[in-house]
Amino acid sequence: MVYFMAETYTYTTTPNRGEKPNMEALAFYTAEAQPMPQQAQEVQAANLEALAGQFIGYLDVCPKSIETYRASIRRLLEYLRSRNITHPTRGDILQYRERMKRDYKPSSISLHMTACRLFFRWTAQQGLYPNVADHIKGAKLDRGYKKDYLTSSQVKAVFSTADQDKEGSKRDYAILTLMVTAGLRCIEVERANIEDLGTAGDSAVLYIQGKGHEEKTEYVKIVPQVEKAIRDYLKVRGESYGKAPLFASTSNNSRGGRMTTRSISRIVKDHMIAAGYNSDRLTAHSLRHTCATLNLLNGGTPQETQQLLRHTSLNTTMIYSHALERANNNSEARVAAAIF
Repeated sequence: MVYFMAETYTYTTTPNRGEKPNMEALAFYTAEAQPMPQQAQEVQAANLEALAGQFIGYLDVCPKSIETYRASIRRLLEYLRSRNITHPTRGDILQYRERMKRDYKPSSISLHMTACRLFFRWTAQQGLYPNVADHIKGAKLDRGYKKDYLTSSQVKAVFSTADQDKEGSKRDYAILTLMVTAGLRCIEVERANIEDLGTAGDSAVLYIQGKGHEEKTEYVKIVPQVEKAIRDYLKVRGESYGKAPLFASTSNNSRGGRMTTRSISRIVKDHMIAAGYNSDRLTAHSLRHTCATLNLLNGGTPQETQQLLRHTSLNTTMIYSHALERANNNSEARVAAAIF
């Protein structure tokens, strides 16, 4: 069991108004300065797991984010416990970040460090423990193109692996075609209900609860081929209740229940592998990249692609444009032609 040994800490320095703060100084504390509130002096051995539970209860975020923070804090506690650290310091947190670099991608490290910073900020605000993670950064993120996309012929090959003879196959085909043509995330597929199908103008649409949204205020257009695939699947499934999930589990334990993002991601990956595309750079999210890339390759503008993918910033969409500019740059071939 891991415990916090609470002592008295405060900042060693406070910057003057308008003065650039000394980040290193702000991140360190000293026991020789003014004490923290009386509560900290009374809590001489606070159970870290209990504090973590209180922190999770304090968060005002969506359930998905709560699970993410819970997993990140659990990982931190496991690290401290494995090294018998009962009184974590700034150095311990820095070592924790370095240790994660062996096994995790920069994006995952940044996520874990965000949770770590929030946790220790909360313990300091509550007068329980100093903020030893203050101003500790995550990992440097490369904002470039990280995942591969599928070509149009490769997409057709993946589609062909769903034979559509059974309910599960029809469901998988509908999911695959919807994710590619509309650029849906796994979480958006998971949240979709039957009642979210509708019309806008002369098009069939699916209202979705996008990333960071509380309500289903946005929609994606469903092309006729995909609408037919969805209707065929629902007909075989025999479900018509509006609140029911649009795509349901077919497993014995949870048949008819809502699918998880993990199961949706696994289904996509399985069909990619079945089509012969087994790469760590190909994931369920690659279908979203495929949607953006094929739209740009076939005449779509960056602005139209931004609206298609529901990006808040055009800069995010421009990553795809920059990747295509490099892919279409045939400088190497021209140099070779001049030599050979």
